Amino acid sequence: MLGRRVLSALRPALGRAVRANAFPAMSQTVFGARGLKSQPHGGKLVNRMVGEAEGKEAIKACNGLTMELSERQSCDVELINVGAFSPLEGFMNEDAWTSVLQDMKLPGSGLLFGLPVVLDTNRDDLTPGKKVTLTYQGIPLAVLDIESRWKPNKALECKLSYGFTTLEHPGVRMISMERGHTYIGGKLTGLAIPKRPFPSITPADTRAALPTDKDVVAFQCRNPIHRAHYELFIRALDAPNVEPGSVVLVHPTCGPTQEDDIDGVTRYKTYEVLKAELDNPKVHWSYLPYSMHMAGPREAIQHMLIRKNYGCTHFIIGRDMAGCKSSLTGEDYYGTYDAQDLARANCDELGMQVVPSLDLVSTEQGYTTVDEAKAKGLKVNKLSGTEFRKRLRAGEDIPEWFAFKSVVKVLRDATK
Repeated sequence: MLGRRVLSALRPALGRAVRANAFPAMSQTVFGARGLKSQPHGGKLVNRMVGEAEGKEAIKACNGLTMELSERQSCDVELINVGAFSPLEGFMNEDAWTSVLQDMKLPGSGLLFGLPVVLDTNRDDLTPGKKVTLTYQGIPLAVLDIESRWKPNKALECKLSYGFTTLEHPGVRMISMERGHTYIGGKLTGLAIPKRPFPSITPADTRAALPTDKDVVAFQCRNPIHRAHYELFIRALDAPNVEPGSVVLVHPTCGPTQEDDIDGVTRYKTYEVLKAELDNPKVHWSYLPYSMHMAGPREAIQHMLIRKNYGCTHFIIGRDMAGCKSSLTGEDYYGTYDAQDLARANCDELGMQVVPSLDLVSTEQGYTTVDEAKAKGLKVNKLSGTEFRKRLRAGEDIPEWFAFKSVVKVLRDATK
């Protein structure tokens, strides 16, 4: 597997991970905090948003200098402004970019951070000392006080972020082909939240809606939720390191992802119909305007610190989380348990607990673990992703053990 050759470039030394179909024994440590059990990364939830009068003054100080953002860039601006990337108060300068790449640490504080958060440009007029209004679809979102400007070594950035420099990796294509040749850093003054087809609730509002006396288990996904996903996050509430009566926050990313994924608007619609169908008070829903890197293990760390800022105490790590395949060979870039290994190695420092996903299968008696199915001699239901997509396009029957009918209808409507 490709990932086994590059793990040293992605992570510090790891302990041996528990490989099991049932939940392994885990630490019962609870990280106390203000109100909720989970405190923001760094102890304080950043909020860069300002009022109308201050915002007008900030725009005036730019002397007409503006920069129109891409969708990916607008996601980063929003997440900085509302505190999802706490403790960041703006785009990283070169020292932070270098430190995060090399050590997964922010300079000064030494806090864990999985991937750099940078603003790219091809413009020569955006120089240190200037202020620029950042717009998206013509709407001012923030003012950037430019503190630094540098030309990154993109090959090094790709190697340290993803473990690879080949264009077959979607993250490498993004950095090398989408991003501009120069990065600029500095603090943001937040002006507005982008108007999106889906609601993106801020970390502060999400935390206010969560119970203060219970564990909150985060479930991250970037695809429609099918039966196996549902069984996975519901059963996570029974993990031995999760207190009884706790809740799960289903927190899908609805921003840009790899090219062949279902678009964010359609994904959002599938989540909404499923939320209405389940109507489960133990299941909270929110949507994240995050731009996926497909960075495997290091992106797992990024997702964990973001969910910590949203008030979560636990994070479900699936097999090959945030992984991807070569666009030429179809071979996986990362090992099945690489993300779980890195998360376990850093969860205490990060202040989040890991809930590894169970290896579940559908049988004649419902969903169960692979080991239990083998022990009982149960027949396992099988339907490949390729066959599912074929049936979806052809309007053929899709079994309910595989997918929710409401979700299937949304997906079919999107293909008409």
